[in-house]
Amino acid sequence: MGPQKVPTQVADFTVLPIALPALPSFPKPTTHYLYIRPQDPNIPHPDSPRSLFVANVPFDATSLHFRQLWADQLGGLRVEKVEFEEESRLRIAEAAANADEQNGDTKGKKNRKRKRGQVDPDEQIENEETRLPISWDRELRKGGSSAVIVFVDKTSASAAMKAVKFAVKAKQSITWAKGLDGRLPSLGSDRYRAHHQLTTPSAKDIQLKVDLYMTRFAAAETARAKRLARLRQVPDEDGFITVARGGRVGPARIEEAQRKAEEQKEKSKGKEDFYRFQVREKKKQQAGHLLKAFEEDKRKVQEMRKRRGGLQPMS
Repeated sequence: MGPQKVPTQVADFTVLPIALPALPSFPKPTTHYLYIRPQDPNIPHPDSPRSLFVANVPFDATSLHFRQLWADQLGGLRVEKVEFEEESRLRIAEAAANADEQNGDTKGKKNRKRKRGQVDPDEQIENEETRLPISWDRELRKGGSSAVIVFVDKTSASAAMKAVKFAVKAKQSITWAKGLDGRLPSLGSDRYRAHHQLTTPSAKDIQLKVDLYMTRFAAAETARAKRLARLRQVPDEDGFITVARGGRVGPARIEEAQRKAEEQKEKSKGKEDFYRFQVREKKKQQAGHLLKAFEEDKRKVQEMRKRRGGLQPMS
């Protein structure tokens, strides 16, 4: 039985075979297959027109691998950035969280300017400055994961896709990690020796990050407490007081609450006829006032005729 023929096209993916070099742990070269197509996400993104989607990336893939792949072997094109599957999920989650905040409690917050030295209680405390040191010198990918390759412009992305199709058609030999010897942290036993060293950072570095984290945490807690205290003292636009957690700091001023209530009454003027039953009730009241005025005028006319001795109508 001869070797199985590998298709060059699967659905809308172009299959690009690449040669993985031999390693000390596996001293035989092997072939890996990348599945590449233009990026077409369900949720549009500004970078999508100048991006390619790559599936089944190798486990040791880095952004440097893909930059070298297109710069040296696939058309000499420039890659702006590489976003791996884990990074894409994190970006989408952060975008969804930001959208919820803008549509929720923080609506209108972006229009407020922050004074110098002022701390935002909702700001994320943990970032690159406060995060503990990493314990691995290089990330590895899950089997079958994907990546998005973003080029400098739409023309470059189109040329990159054409270069991939041409390489597949011409059966061009593409070598993975070509020319990257010594430019990336080593794998194998060297990786675990480096990991062992990174798991024991200096106490000085740890203390600096802990102090910075606790300083930001304390400042955020103070700012949050002040905001809650302000909410307990200032009525909202309807004249109600926000019930917030925390100690008692005294009730809001009665004058302020009354003023808010009067403003709400002014806003509600002109809305008496909003519902149909309100229109009916208003018409009934108007008819009642007209009937009452008619009976009052009729009584006055009868009294005037009595005083003048005129004829009185028979009841």
